[in-house]
Amino acid sequence: MTVPPEELELAAAFPPAERDRWREMVRGVLRKSGVASDDTPLEEIEGLLTRDSYDGVPVAALYTAADAAPGRPGLAPRLREVRPEGEGLAGWDVRQRHAHPDPAATREAVLADLENGATSLWLELGQAGPPVDALAEVLRGVHLNLAPVVLDAGADTGRAAEAFLALAAGRGQAAEAAGNLGADPLGLQARTGTAAPLGEAAALAVRCARGFPRMRAITVDATPYHDAGGGDAEELGAAIAAGVAYLRALTDAGLGLDEAFGQLEFRLAVNADQFMSIAKLRAARRLWARVAEVCDPAGAAGDARIARLHAVTSSAMMTRRDPWVNMLRTTVAAFAAGVGGADAVTVQPFDARLGLPDDFARRIARNTQTLLLEESSLARVVDPAGGSWYVERLTEELAQAAWAWFTEIEKAGGLAAALASGLVAERLGATWARRRKDLACRKAPLTGVSEFPNLAEKLPERAPAPAPAGPSAAPGGLPVVRYAQDFEALRDRSDAHAEATGARPKVFLATLGPIAVHTARASFAANLFQAGGIETVSGEPGAFAASGAAVACLCSSDKLYAEQAEEAARALKEAGAVKVWLAGKGSYEGVDSHVFAGCDAVDVLETTLDDLGVNR
Repeated sequence: MTVPPEELELAAAFPPAERDRWREMVRGVLRKSGVASDDTPLEEIEGLLTRDSYDGVPVAALYTAADAAPGRPGLAPRLREVRPEGEGLAGWDVRQRHAHPDPAATREAVLADLENGATSLWLELGQAGPPVDALAEVLRGVHLNLAPVVLDAGADTGRAAEAFLALAAGRGQAAEAAGNLGADPLGLQARTGTAAPLGEAAALAVRCARGFPRMRAITVDATPYHDAGGGDAEELGAAIAAGVAYLRALTDAGLGLDEAFGQLEFRLAVNADQFMSIAKLRAARRLWARVAEVCDPAGAAGDARIARLHAVTSSAMMTRRDPWVNMLRTTVAAFAAGVGGADAVTVQPFDARLGLPDDFARRIARNTQTLLLEESSLARVVDPAGGSWYVERLTEELAQAAWAWFTEIEKAGGLAAALASGLVAERLGATWARRRKDLACRKAPLTGVSEFPNLAEKLPERAPAPAPAGPSAAPGGLPVVRYAQDFEALRDRSDAHAEATGARPKVFLATLGPIAVHTARASFAANLFQAGGIETVSGEPGAFAASGAAVACLCSSDKLYAEQAEEAARALKEAGAVKVWLAGKGSYEGVDSHVFAGCDAVDVLETTLDDLGVNR
């Protein structure tokens, strides 16, 4: 009888893999596409396949065991954190956000969420939600010792904090009430450009540490940097800079180092780029562990100094058009948050861009997390991504890039000074410009918006949401961007035109040759023009005059273009076409411009709407 080995050696029956052999095989593939040649050195092959994230983090095509990171669960550098178990349930905190300005409606929604899967509350108050004075009404029936409450009141933070602490003390739950008062003067400065001293936040932290032991006072909200178009490393670097500024303020106010660390919670965005989102959360713990080590090497490993992370699905990735796709985006993002080890997760309702979410949208947001926790058992595994060479290396590269940005902010005098000087806005603006270009060229596609749009969709109607604190003209006020904004603006132009005239703008797809020859490019062109709200009709060039269109696009193969494109373009112009596009490349008399994979779709669509007389 054969005795099985004590350890199973994977691929033991195969010869060892060699990196140069892999490079040779890849070079052969790249040679066929013209990217490489037989003379391309093997050491350059991987560089041809490596891409950089928007803030310069390299993403390679191949990772090996050499890219693995050290560390064990619960130990420095805190990459593989172990979630604490409470009440016998392991997992993250399902945190639902509420911003309805009507206190009664908010209270009803709050109770429904807590009864159906949510475990904590995120309350917008003041300008962006119910009045601060209505806090007691909103929380009537909520057990503050069971459901942590996180406040987000912007400029009204002081009043909101006082109201909550008084409510907890009045109920005799000062020692039991849990949550976060949401003080974040640097986050408010990032949003509005209005600088605020850190003393009030520090005073609240002292009160919590002394009299409300389960409450934190400060939220380090990094989402303003994400919402301004920043990259993941830039978001992390700004978050660490804010956290360090708060540590200084809290220790200056008399708190011990462990007490100061214990008063902070970080809020980070996660999006549909699941691997980058996973790496971001792991890198956040790595970075904060480094801060703890620098502050006090002897006590760096203490549990009080672990970064507490609240992940919220990205606002920037959410779309108004085809909003149901947002359910898929937020599911991927929530999965990444769970795998990355977030302590609390907020899934934004799919209709968040349309206004105040309805009961169905909030239910889907809750159940997304319930499914991941209970049906997928995602929280039952410690650091599911741990050991993935790709994720380990990406985490380290992201942490290094974020630390470099953090140190640049520190050299500029700290985050408040970097915001006031415009350093942060300039850096994020450059990153947004790169991302915006990729979005316009559909290198970064948006399903249902820039790709596969549905012109016949009927959007659900929602009550308008209150406007949150936003950018001002003061230096440091960051803009709020949305990835779909340029395409959605084009769709808005088309909708307005259709409402005013009774018909959408239209482009005629002039097909040449049999269906098998022109279908691919006709489908490509139709998809592109429809992304701008432009209807397409197709037929042979002779059918253009009866189509009612004023712009045409030739669609066929390169071979037929060489034989027929110029004659077809001339016929289209004679039939009244104000412009003739061609799907593909090549110079032909009568063809005004081209649409092709990688072209600036936003520019093409803006030009076409102008040519069709659609008002801006």
